[in-house]
Amino acid sequence: MLNTVYKDAIINRDKMLSILKGPKFEQILQKARDNWIEFTPSKEEVVIAGIDSSFNNTKFQGIELWATTAVSIKSDGEILVDLHKSGLGAADDISSAASKMEIEACEKTVDEVDMVLMDGSLHSQLMTRQAGLGSTIVRIMKKKNNVVFIAKTSNTKKQFENLGSLAGDIFYYNHVTTDPGFSRIFVEKKYGSDKIISSSFVRLSSSTPIIKLEFLGGDHDESKIKSTMNKLYKTSVGGYPYALKLAHNNCKISDKELTKMVSLLGLSNEIGSREVLG
Repeated sequence: MLNTVYKDAIINRDKMLSILKGPKFEQILQKARDNWIEFTPSKEEVVIAGIDSSFNNTKFQGIELWATTAVSIKSDGEILVDLHKSGLGAADDISSAASKMEIEACEKTVDEVDMVLMDGSLHSQLMTRQAGLGSTIVRIMKKKNNVVFIAKTSNTKKQFENLGSLAGDIFYYNHVTTDPGFSRIFVEKKYGSDKIISSSFVRLSSSTPIIKLEFLGGDHDESKIKSTMNKLYKTSVGGYPYALKLAHNNCKISDKELTKMVSLLGLSNEIGSREVLG
């Protein structure tokens, strides 16, 4: 079955890719080239912390075991904040709980370092339905103006949508350059005047992946992007901030770890379960 799918994909490769590129592909690429500013960052000595969260759950015999974590960790491996919560029974919304823990970790970190890196997108925090969460992150970010959201993947399609783009903005920037630099700042005001998001796609080193930076506010300029790149450059590995990699590795909750929690808690014996957790 899978062999047939693979074979068809290879045969239809050109047709599939032509759909992705669309009729205005070259026009979009030219726009991306015009937007890209070449810049090679220099190393700047700063103290950086990365923040990430994780959540997972497993069900057996109608019972749900869930866990959430959030970690703030410096580039040298020092853990500043370690938050975790777990329980039995249905969690209302463990993804929102994880976001809340990220924000709590951020609040406890902003005064401790020069720059705080939040994994993911500021959009997701401002779009949350959880009461007051969006306003809370705005308040924290305004305190020292040292919080940056960083995403290594981005699905946003805002910058070239007027040209009929079919792929995400990052796709086109990756097609036009392999050199270090950044895209011109893109400003979005859809959340209101107090929640403006300014963003830029950047590449810290030649031939490394592009990442997306998001800042709160609409008053950022090219010097802000350059300064941020300089601060990220020294402690980045493969074009990605090492503090965020450490945060991800320290907070991730795998299925294997949940199964171990079940065993440590003696839940299988308590309930009389003989089934294998998956």
